[in-house]
Amino acid sequence: MQHVSLGDLDVARIGLGAMGMSHGYTGAGTDDEQSIRTIHRALELGVTFIDTAEVYGPYTNEELIGRALKGRRDQVVLATKFGLISYTGRQGADSSPDSIRTAVEGSLKRLGTDHIDLYYQHRVDPGTSIKETVGALAELVAEGKIGHIGLSEAGPDTIRRAHAVHPVTAVQSEYSLFTRDPAARVLPVLRELGIGFVPFSPLGRGFLTGTIRSTEQFDPTDFRADNPRFSGENFQHNLRLADEVAAVAAQTGATPAQVALAWLLAQGENIAPIPGTRRVARLEENAAADAVRLTEEQLARLTSLPPAAGDTHNAAQMRMMER
Repeated sequence: MQHVSLGDLDVARIGLGAMGMSHGYTGAGTDDEQSIRTIHRALELGVTFIDTAEVYGPYTNEELIGRALKGRRDQVVLATKFGLISYTGRQGADSSPDSIRTAVEGSLKRLGTDHIDLYYQHRVDPGTSIKETVGALAELVAEGKIGHIGLSEAGPDTIRRAHAVHPVTAVQSEYSLFTRDPAARVLPVLRELGIGFVPFSPLGRGFLTGTIRSTEQFDPTDFRADNPRFSGENFQHNLRLADEVAAVAAQTGATPAQVALAWLLAQGENIAPIPGTRRVARLEENAAADAVRLTEEQLARLTSLPPAAGDTHNAAQMRMMER
């Protein structure tokens, strides 16, 4: 597995997003032993970058990661996120210093570690200045409880103001063939400041794998059931886009998921997507995208695809993202 630099943090350029092992998707949380086998296989394949958050579950995903990494902690760059759970009695996002202090102690305990390599603010908190939030995180860096600071779904102005207080190592946002908003708004700022980029949902929440043909595949707990991209005419439009990705995959001898990841990796240096899965076979498929090389013609064909139809989240979740 090739490596890239997120700021001064070295990671495998394809990571593992752990959310779906415990939260959000059909079957999540039903087979922790399978998920642990997948994490162990990831380490064997050289996947050194694992991403979780306290809100996944909540809490159960961090606990799962902690169990899986027992005796193996030094093999990974471990990232988690805070801010969507308040410990001060506030409603909604809370990145106040007091809440951060409580959050980090809980995450350290659940993860079974004495430090978190990359600690993200999960969403920008409109009730706390980014200067105050990053100042609190800088104290945790000085204390050795976290190694690096990250932001998730932050806009250019917030990124600049945060970085002025303490170096930001990575920004995490949704980015894929289906969601390209960060390319124009965020990536230029990250390159200017030397900040790494971590795309989440790089496979369009499974759409770009070519395996989703009907929303009847989702159980009632699956958050895609009320996601605009998986409803009505949007679903049919996006299904046709996924078929175009599959057509390129047929040319290359790769899978649609591998083609979607290879396109992402071709968008520049210092990009480390975190496709999520709880299955060993899917993990192996995703990791093998590291070796896929697309031609200029194939890259151009993929880039020319129209955008996906529908918002990336429901209305309430969209209000929490900086645009």
